[in-house]
Parts: sequence; C-alpha cells; structure tokens
Amino acid sequence: MADVSSYRWTILGVFLVCLTLVGSLLVYWPSLLNTFHKPKQTQSSSPVNVTKTTVLIWYWAFGFNQGIGGTVCKDRFGIPNCILSADRSLFSKADFIVFHNRELINGQQRLPLHLPRPQNQGWVWFSIESPAHNGNLRPFAGKFNYTMSYRRDADFFMPYGWLAPHNVGPGMTVHDFIPKDKSHLACWIVSNYAAHHRRTRVYNRLKQVIKVEVYGGAVHRRLDGKDKLPTISHCYFYLAFENSEFQDYITEKLWSNALQGGAVPVVLGPSRRNYEAMIPKDSFIHVDDFRSVEELGQFLKQVAGDRQRYASYFKCKLNYTVAHTSNWLVEPQCRICTKINTLQRPKVYTDLQSWEYK
Repeated sequence: MADVSSYRWTILGVFLVCLTLVGSLLVYWPSLLNTFHKPKQTQSSSPVNVTKTTVLIWYWAFGFNQGIGGTVCKDRFGIPNCILSADRSLFSKADFIVFHNRELINGQQRLPLHLPRPQNQGWVWFSIESPAHNGNLRPFAGKFNYTMSYRRDADFFMPYGWLAPHNVGPGMTVHDFIPKDKSHLACWIVSNYAAHHRRTRVYNRLKQVIKVEVYGGAVHRRLDGKDKLPTISHCYFYLAFENSEFQDYITEKLWSNALQGGAVPVVLGPSRRNYEAMIPKDSFIHVDDFRSVEELGQFLKQVAGDRQRYASYFKCKLNYTVAHTSNWLVEPQCRICTKINTLQRPKVYTDLQSWEYK
C-alpha cells in the first residue's frame, strides 16, 4: 500500500508542474511572439528639418512693388524651400539681399552699411541696363558678393530672352511662321533717339537707301501693347538697334520685337559672334557684315525680293520658340535659391566697375 500511495503522490506532483508550465506559457506567449515576429517599424511622421533660403529684396526696382508673399517662389515657379521677401526686418536672417543699381547711383537708396552684416550673407548687385547707364560703380568696390545681370558671366544670369526647344506640328514649314501681308520693307520702334548714338547715324544713312517705317515716342507714333506685334508683322525686317554696344547686351528689341513680331532682325549691338552665342547665325543680319550702310540697304531689298532666301531666316522657328522671364522683378530673385550649391564662396567683387566694363 505504501508503494501505491507513493506512486500517486508522484503523479500528482508531475501534474502540478505541467499545470504551472502551461499557465506560464499562456501568460508570456504574446511577448514571446513579439520577440520572434517583431512588427515592422513605421516611418516617423515628425517633420524633417529642411534648410530654407531667404532672399531679401531691399527695395523694388523702379518702385514697382510686387506685393509678394513668402511662398511666392514655390507657388509661382515651383521652387521649394525659398523665402522671398521685401521685409527689411529680416535683414539679420537673410541669406541673400538684392540691390537694384539704378536707385543706388541716383541716390534714392543706400546700402545698409550701418547694420551689422551676418558673416555669410551674400549681397547681390542687380542691373539689366548697359554699362553706359549704370553710372559710377567704384564706390561699391568690395561691397557685393554676386551679380545679377544679362551678362552670361554674371553669377545669376538674367537674359532678356532666349530660344527654347519647340516641337512644331507635322507638315509645318518655315513659310507657316512668316506673317502674311508684308507691306513695309523695314520698321523701327524708338523712344531714346539721340544724335550721338551709332544707331541714329546708321538709321539716317539707311533711310536714304530704303524706306523705314518709324514708330515710338521719338516720332510721336507710340504703339500700345496690342498693336506692336501686328505692326511689326507687316515688315520684312526689323531694326533691332541697341542704344549702346556692350558684351551680351541684347535686349527685347531682338527677342520681343523682331523674333516674336515675325520680322527678320537687322541687329546693331555687340559683335556677330556675341549674337551667335544666343541665336543661330543664319537667323539674323548684322550691320557690321557690310562695308557700308548703303550696301546693307541694297542687300535688304534683294532678300525681300527672293521668297526662298527670305524664308531661310525663319528656319530656326522649326526647332525653337522665344522664351522670356515671366516677371523680371520676382522670378530671377527666386532662382537664386536654385544656384546656391554652385556658387563660389566666399566671393567679393573688389572692382565692380572693371567687371561691368569688361
């Protein structure tokens, strides 16, 4: 009987141990599952710290206040992390400050030299005028870090226009880009008419050879916006004569008037080589290609009388269209933010005058 009783107690002990193990397993089973089957970690939804660039317009060029908001660069041009403002209270926080030259040289505005300038803050000298109209820049020696200009070697290149790739419809030819009803051999829109300009001397000789229709404030025949291009479209040639001749100074006279107006540009400005860096060499006529103005006039008459030869100047329109900055007071300033990784730093223009007249 003693052996049977001992056996029963042994069985009961084993049963209690197993019962304890099962209970423990049920209690800790979820945590064991998590140990061997750990769920994937979800990405944190906390905001990433992205560096923003602040560009401050110290004053508006020519007083043309644009009334912008801080997100204008993203809203209008798709440029993220770029704050553009005209709020001077942001001086100490601004990464770049833009100063338009005209107001500086005529004394309307001054550089904020009295304020403690942050060490890495970049000052941008901004002008789309030629050196002939930019005044004396010697007082600004050592003050500016960057330039914004129509010059191709500027830190921030701001051309008056450019040719953008363009796909035309199937079957289109150059003749589809030539306006019909050409009734004038040449035309010219001019407001700043001065005897000392080379373009004035060339025009006075050219009008002795061919008929030139002249419009603009200089002759009290102003054209409003809606009439300008239709008027130019009636001309075979447009005199895209610049008021001064400097490197890269190729203005709206070429882009907005001649090319968009559907007339072959006759250019006077920088060298032919300079123009060829901007537009195809066979899309314009340069005054300096001829030994005399009289020879130029005779050439224009010959080309206008040869349909195929005249059409050859429009070949580039099969591949390109004229493009412009949408708002020259805002868009180039926003695009500073897209260039910051390629800028030379530190940089200072110790002789801005020499750079401008180079």
